[in-house]
Amino acid sequence: MSEWNEAIQSMIDWIEGHISENPSLMQISAQIGYSPYYCSVRFHEITGMTLKSYIAGRRLAMAALAIRDTDERILDIAVRCGYSSQEALTRAFLSAFGCTPASYRRDPVPIPLSIRQVVCHPDHYQHLKGEPTMNKTILTEAHVRTEFIPAHGYLGIWDETAKGYGDFFQRHNCDTVCGTIDSLSNVNDPIITGHTAGWHMINGERRYFYGMGVPAGYDGKIPDGFELREFPASYYLVFFHPPYDYLKDNGEVMGRVENLAWNYDIRQFCGGKYTWNEAACQCYQRHYPEVLGYQILRPIQLKTAT
Repeated sequence: MSEWNEAIQSMIDWIEGHISENPSLMQISAQIGYSPYYCSVRFHEITGMTLKSYIAGRRLAMAALAIRDTDERILDIAVRCGYSSQEALTRAFLSAFGCTPASYRRDPVPIPLSIRQVVCHPDHYQHLKGEPTMNKTILTEAHVRTEFIPAHGYLGIWDETAKGYGDFFQRHNCDTVCGTIDSLSNVNDPIITGHTAGWHMINGERRYFYGMGVPAGYDGKIPDGFELREFPASYYLVFFHPPYDYLKDNGEVMGRVENLAWNYDIRQFCGGKYTWNEAACQCYQRHYPEVLGYQILRPIQLKTAT
């Protein structure tokens, strides 16, 4: 199955670059050299959706973002995104989101956009390539630096039992959560961006949350199942590894950063003048392997005088 994960990921990558052309199954299958039948069957097995529904969802997401972010005529958006008419786009939009494109432009409420699928993960790569060892030429030890983050809000789902990403998305629908966050990208905080996740404390134990930062004082729409919380300005210690090869080295990199972050002795920082500030702020996780790398941010504060 790992070979097919890689093949289906190649199909998805090609589709993303040709989505407005309404590509046929024959065109798609030709990109990876398998028959249309096998491409169709395997795509459904691996992604849980048909090729037709995936393409339709991604076309609609592309149209929705254009409607929200541009002044382009809805008719022109419909044609550019592969719809036969503005009426065809309106029917699809209303069926998927419960509102028309025109009403969405006037009031861009949170909607569950169809997200780009990722089906080729590090475990598939290791099995396929037979490379259990990491790529030594690009990995470094985890490092630490400081960062100041101003006061901000956070729209998220704070899970009370999940300890990490995998646990969280066993309990929450990934496509719905991530698609809703994508639909709100126009109100992202510039520092705590969309899909910045992390950990909050419950009875002295870390539990996972997922969502997006918004500007302080945000008074916009709050998606169903999400909660808005406000956080004060704070300095953070950032434990990080620079960009790396996600498929080859993700597990090793995450382990290095998390080991340093959760075991760091705050007394060794700045002469022992600081302590953790996790009672007032939450810990953040930035995971953009080949652009930013991997980071865990833990809030700190000056010790009070005694």
